[in-house]
Amino acid sequence: MPVAARAQDVPATPAPDVSQQQGVPDPGALDPTSPLDPLPDLGVDWPDLATAPEAVATENGGQTDVASETRYHYQITGVDNLAGSTLQKRFTELSTLKDNEGEPANLAQIDRRAREDSKLLVELLRARGYYDARVDTSVDRQGDALMVTLHADPGTLYHLSDVTLAGLNQAGEQAPALRSAFAVKQGDPVDADAIAAGEAALRTEIVDKGFPFAKVGDPKLVVDHDSATATLTVQVDPGGNRRFGKIITPNTDVFGADHVQEIARFHPGDRYDQTDVDDLRRAIIQTSLVSSVRIQPVEGSTPDTVDLNVTMTPAPPRTIAGELGYGTGEGARAEVSWTHRNLFPPEGALTLRGVLGTKEQLGSVIFRRNNFHGRDRVLTLQASAAHTQRNAYDANTLQLAGTLERQTNIFFQKAWTWSVGAELLASDERDVIVSTGQPRRRTYFIGALPTSLDYDGSDDLLNPTRGFRLGARVSPELSLSGQVFGYTRVQIDGSAYQPVSDTVVLAERVRLGTIFGAPRDAVAPSRRFYAGGGASVRGYGYQDIGPRDPNNDPIGGRSLTEFSIEARVKAFGNFGVVPFLDGGNIYTSPLPKLSGFRYGAGLGVRYYSSFGPIRVDVGTPLNPQPGDPRIAVYVSLGQAF
Repeated sequence: MPVAARAQDVPATPAPDVSQQQGVPDPGALDPTSPLDPLPDLGVDWPDLATAPEAVATENGGQTDVASETRYHYQITGVDNLAGSTLQKRFTELSTLKDNEGEPANLAQIDRRAREDSKLLVELLRARGYYDARVDTSVDRQGDALMVTLHADPGTLYHLSDVTLAGLNQAGEQAPALRSAFAVKQGDPVDADAIAAGEAALRTEIVDKGFPFAKVGDPKLVVDHDSATATLTVQVDPGGNRRFGKIITPNTDVFGADHVQEIARFHPGDRYDQTDVDDLRRAIIQTSLVSSVRIQPVEGSTPDTVDLNVTMTPAPPRTIAGELGYGTGEGARAEVSWTHRNLFPPEGALTLRGVLGTKEQLGSVIFRRNNFHGRDRVLTLQASAAHTQRNAYDANTLQLAGTLERQTNIFFQKAWTWSVGAELLASDERDVIVSTGQPRRRTYFIGALPTSLDYDGSDDLLNPTRGFRLGARVSPELSLSGQVFGYTRVQIDGSAYQPVSDTVVLAERVRLGTIFGAPRDAVAPSRRFYAGGGASVRGYGYQDIGPRDPNNDPIGGRSLTEFSIEARVKAFGNFGVVPFLDGGNIYTSPLPKLSGFRYGAGLGVRYYSSFGPIRVDVGTPLNPQPGDPRIAVYVSLGQAF
C-alpha cells in the first residue's frame, strides 16, 4: 500500500582512527549474539515489482512510479549558522546527489544517493566538532521533479578541554615558537581543518627552526560525549637542533660540492633552516644546467650537524638561438648564437654570436661564468669585431672587455646591484667636420674602466607598480687619437612609481649625463651621448635628437637630459593602455641643461603575459626638427622604464 517516502534518522558515527570515546560504548563493536538492526531506508515498503502497484506516494500526497525515472533537486536545512565554514563547499564537491542533480533517476537510485549524502553530511559535521549530529532525509514532489531534503541537526559543538604537544620541550629555547606555530589551543572547537593546519604548520616550523630529523605524530583525539569535550595529543620528537655541515655531491657531472656551497646562501655552522635548503634547490635549477635536483639531509660528522646530499640530473648543456628584427634607425637585423653553458665547469659558458644587419655586422666570442665565487655574481670576458653604421657615425671596432657584476633576476630581485669592468678597443670611425660638413675618418685607441651601482626599491622587476629606482654609471676613459688624454663619462638614472588606483599606476623617469675632461670633438663619436628612440624620447628616430651637422645628421654631445611620464592603465583583462609624454635634449656643454627640450607624446598598449608585459608604443614628435619622422613605433618586452 502507498506510504510516505521518508528516511529514518542516520545516527552520527565517530571518524575512524581519529577519536576514542568516553561515556558511550564503541559503536563500531559488533555483538555476535545480538540480532541485526533493520537497515535504514526512505520509509518505503519496497514491493515485489512483479505484483506490486506501479506507484508509490510521496510525502505531500503525490505519487511516483517506483520503476520510472524522474529528475530531482536537493537542499540542505539546519546548517545556515555554518554558512561561513567550508562545510557546504565540501559537501557540494563530494555529494552524489549534486553530481547527478537534474538527471533522470528512479526512486531506488535516489534512495541510495540520499543515504550516501546523509552519511557524508554527518561526517562533515563531525569534522567541524558536532559529534552528536543527526541527518533526516525526505522526498517531496515539486512539479515535474522531486525535491530531496537533508534535514541536519548539528547538535552541540564540542570544544577542546586540553591540548598537549608531548615531547616539544626537548626543543629547548625554540619550544615557545613551535608551540605558537600549532595554533590550536584549549577552548577551541574540535575542528579537523584547524587541527590539520596546525599539524602542517608545526611540521614546517620545526624543520625551519633547525630540526631536520624531527618527527611529528598524527593528532590523537579522545572525545567525551558526557561533557561535549575532547582532548588532543600530538607526539613530537624534535630529533636534536642541528647546524649545517658539509655538502656532498655523489655525482659531479654538472659541478661539485664546492660550487654548490658557493651558490648556497648559508655557510657551514649556520643553524639549519629548511627555507635555505629550498632556496638552494631553486638556485641549482635556475642554472639551467640541471633538469632535477634532490637534496637529502643526512647525519653530519658530529652530533650537532647535518650534511646535505645533493643529487643532480644534468640538463642538455647546448643552446642555439636566433632572432630577427627591425627598428627605425637601426634597420633590419638577424642574430644567431651557439652556447655551451658548461664547457668550462663549473658554469663556464662559451657563446659564439653573430649579427648580420643592414646597419650592423658583428662577430663575438663570449666566456661567461655564473655564480662566480658567490650567488648571482657573473664574470664575463668578451672579444668582438663589429661594423656599426649610424646617422651620426660609421665605425669598425675591435674590442676586448671584461666585467664582474652582481645581477638581479625575476627569481630573486635584489635591492643593490653593481658592476666593475675594463675595456680595450680600437675603433676606426667616420663622422664629419661640423663647421664644413666634410667627411673625415679617425682611429681611436681607448681604454675604459666602467663601473655601475644601482638601487632597486620597486616591487617588480618587469612591471613595477610602486617604489623607486636609482642608478649611476661612471666610466673613466683614456683615449689616444693624435695625443693621449683622459675624460670621464657619467650617467645617472632615476625612476618612481605610484599607484593612483587599483588600475592606474603613474610612472616617471629622469636621466642626466655628462662627459667632462675633453671637448666633444675629441671624444670618439661612438662614445658620445645621444637621445631619441624607444628607450629615450619616444616619437623620434634612434639617436636623432640633439645638435646636427650641415648634412642634418646628429653629432652627439657631452651632456644629456631626459624625462618621461606615463600613466599605466589596466584597461580590460590582460590588456592595458599607456599614454605618455617624453622630453629631452643633447648639449655640447659639459653640464646638462633644462632647456631646448624636444617633446614626444603618444599611446602605448600593454599585454600582461605570465613572464612580463609586452610593450607596443606609438609616438609622435611634438616639436620636430627637419627630417624627423611623423610617427615612430617601438616593440619590446617589459615596461619602457
